[in-house]
Amino acid sequence: MKTKNIVCLIALFAIVQVSLFAQIKMPQASPNSKVSQQIGLTMIHLEYSRPSKKNRKIFGELVPFGSVWRTGANNPTTLSFDTDIKVNGQSLKAGKYAIYTIPEKKTWSIIFSKNTELWGAMGYNPSDDALRLNVPIKKLKKEVESMKIDFSNLTDSGAQLNISWDKTSVGLAIEMEVDRVVMSQIKELLIDQESIDAGLLFQAANYYYNQGKDLNSAIDWVSKSVETDPKYYTVHLKAKIQAALGNKSKAIATAQESMEMAKAEGNPDYVALNRRLIDSLK
Repeated sequence: MKTKNIVCLIALFAIVQVSLFAQIKMPQASPNSKVSQQIGLTMIHLEYSRPSKKNRKIFGELVPFGSVWRTGANNPTTLSFDTDIKVNGQSLKAGKYAIYTIPEKKTWSIIFSKNTELWGAMGYNPSDDALRLNVPIKKLKKEVESMKIDFSNLTDSGAQLNISWDKTSVGLAIEMEVDRVVMSQIKELLIDQESIDAGLLFQAANYYYNQGKDLNSAIDWVSKSVETDPKYYTVHLKAKIQAALGNKSKAIATAQESMEMAKAEGNPDYVALNRRLIDSLK
């Protein structure tokens, strides 16, 4: 009898365990989304949940005007980045922030909060604000069914962060310091050390060329890079800088050299790039 009781207890315990830990997997109403985006020298990580419209009126009803909103569903939206940035011209230190918003009919308040541990907006406290901005809304012609946060207009030193749902969108300009950091590295690693590293010489020349800086320094660096370790892409850069300096005949000859090197390496992209450069100089 005692043995039967023990068996029953074990069976009951197993049933309880199954009922406690077994779960039915099913689609989430507001799926989680993670986006990582390199902007300039900064890596930005975005995490948020994406609720859907489902024939509901969103702003003014589901998301009331004048109230703090988690900017999505479930946990609040978070944004993290590894260098200091500027948002609409306002400084924001490197770190991780919860993004809360207060939608209104014509403008939104965008809040970067240092408290990232809340559930939704419950417990939100303005004292945790690291930055608060007021931005105008943009009316969309095409309806956005599932709330979306994305990056657009990427440049070497910035991008736009967009929050869109239904027919409403708001945008934030994100900028970070790049030129001062790059120029400091060029000085430290190349100029001060009088480096003859072909890779560093190429990088510095390429940056100067793309940013419209001193082309005489750029041609000097890329020429040394080509002398040290000639590659079809370093020779092509030399041709572009020669062309920018007005030395067309030299640029054509250098581009032809790069094209032959690219053919030998089996790179049709650089063959085409050099051919287009040559045609533009004739």
